[in-house]
Amino acid sequence: VIVSRNRSPGLTPVVRNVASGAAETTPFIQVSNLARALQQLKDNDVWIVGAAGEATTSLYDSSAGNRLAIVMGSEGQGLRRLTREHCDELVFIPMQGQVESLNVSVATGICLFEYRRKLAETTPRKNVL
Repeated sequence: VIVSRNRSPGLTPVVRNVASGAAETTPFIQVSNLARALQQLKDNDVWIVGAAGEATTSLYDSSAGNRLAIVMGSEGQGLRRLTREHCDELVFIPMQGQVESLNVSVATGICLFEYRRKLAETTPRKNVL
């Protein structure tokens, strides 16, 4: 997890409690310049996918491979312009009914699940008895 030092809370006791143990097993990095961090990922062959309601590509149709970073915007405001410009691809989460947006933690979970599912489909499985 990479977050902006200026725009996101650190790992406070409340955040650790809500994370239900994930804070102890998931790397958490705070950066001063998110755009620079995204560029460093791109320079290391990581595909940057931004989740954005205005995107024209569905999450299901994403062309991301197995080396990717998923960028989530803030609730209400979404991705900042410069962050959006550093993304290789913008995707939206298909929804039905009157729902226009999701809580960022729910949207993140959906994106992580879908990309993990796609990765499982393309990764050869070992036969285990």
